[in-house]
Amino acid sequence: MADAVDKRTIIIIGSGQGGYQMAASLRDEGFDGRLLLIGDEPGFPYQRPPLSKAYLTGKTVEEALRLRPPAYYADKKIELIEGRRATAIDRAARRVVLNDGQSLVYDELVLATGARNRTLHVPGHDLDGIFYLRTLADAQSLKGSMAGISRAVVIGAGFIGLEFAAVARAAGIDVTVVEATTRPLGRALSPITSQYFVDAHEAWGTRFVLGTGISHFDGVGGQVTHVVTQDGQQLAADLVLVGIGVLPNQELAAEAGLACENGIVVNQFLRTEDPHVSAIGDCCLYPSFFAAGPTRLESVQNAVDQARNVAARLMGRPTPYAGIPWFWSDQGDLKLQIVGLTGGHDSAVVRGDPAGRKFSVFCFGNGRLLGIESINQAGDHMAGRKLLAGHHDLTPDKAVDLEFDLRLYAKEIPPVARTDD
Repeated sequence: MADAVDKRTIIIIGSGQGGYQMAASLRDEGFDGRLLLIGDEPGFPYQRPPLSKAYLTGKTVEEALRLRPPAYYADKKIELIEGRRATAIDRAARRVVLNDGQSLVYDELVLATGARNRTLHVPGHDLDGIFYLRTLADAQSLKGSMAGISRAVVIGAGFIGLEFAAVARAAGIDVTVVEATTRPLGRALSPITSQYFVDAHEAWGTRFVLGTGISHFDGVGGQVTHVVTQDGQQLAADLVLVGIGVLPNQELAAEAGLACENGIVVNQFLRTEDPHVSAIGDCCLYPSFFAAGPTRLESVQNAVDQARNVAARLMGRPTPYAGIPWFWSDQGDLKLQIVGLTGGHDSAVVRGDPAGRKFSVFCFGNGRLLGIESINQAGDHMAGRKLLAGHHDLTPDKAVDLEFDLRLYAKEIPPVARTDD
């Protein structure tokens, strides 16, 4: 007897990394029903991480950013609806309305709406020469404006800001980074690692202005010329990049009556309170074994792993989501890889040689390994993924002992199922 045909219609809103992976994973899982992928950007789904690095330097081109060639979507019968935006969800009728008035009925809906840049609204914010970086269109504009300039000011010392700073300095542009807090990358990294990156950027010639915000922008003829800080510093600028974080795109879900708290609230199976609506990626707030409470992660890994988890559930194989968080950032000759969530750690030890630009910082909380921050040490990072996937007894003393075979130790630890999220 032939297998029954799955006649469900699954709609995915958001064609970023999570949305694309959701569609691909459903087909890989054997889903043969109707599958629609809705994206508000024109064109085919693409990778975002290279936008602040390889794309700006010219090491990669737009076609190479595509997650799949155009023929893939036709071959897999994925209906890509590009350049259109979902404006409403009618949960009772299981219907999605688009901005062109089209109405689409679903059996299952997956929200992969991502996040958007937090904007800086101070006097002069609308001057030419002030940029944000999130989309390919943003990167195209920024790249085109970098040619021929001599001075750039970066507002916000997060990953995007410092990745751009490294690219700009390599291009011979004078760079000043303004950060409202006293520690760059303070939300993401331990003090040891964040200071290491400050020192590296300063050695490359970048100047940091810490502990102050932005008062306003000055300009001439509609073009930005200066950034004025709240403590009165006037910083000359031919170009300004603002990177002060992102906000989850949760409004569509909120207007449909779904719970939202700095993200669309989901349970351990990534399902909202509506059994036919799931959420994945940057837009969702989920319970995590690796955090003290519900968390929202801005990570390619998280979006991809969550998409695979929901696809398996929709195909009859539900498991609680227990993906191990990991991240990366390339800045100059430094490749940073993070596994776990190191916020809230109470001790940290260094393994390796910071002077030799190859080391890792192991972060512990109450004696338990929370995460590892590795610089040019891919082996430590991969070992960390295995450690956090299983039960282990790694101590700070073992972590710093170079005679201790960390990789062999991690390899021999059996993984455990995480069912207590």
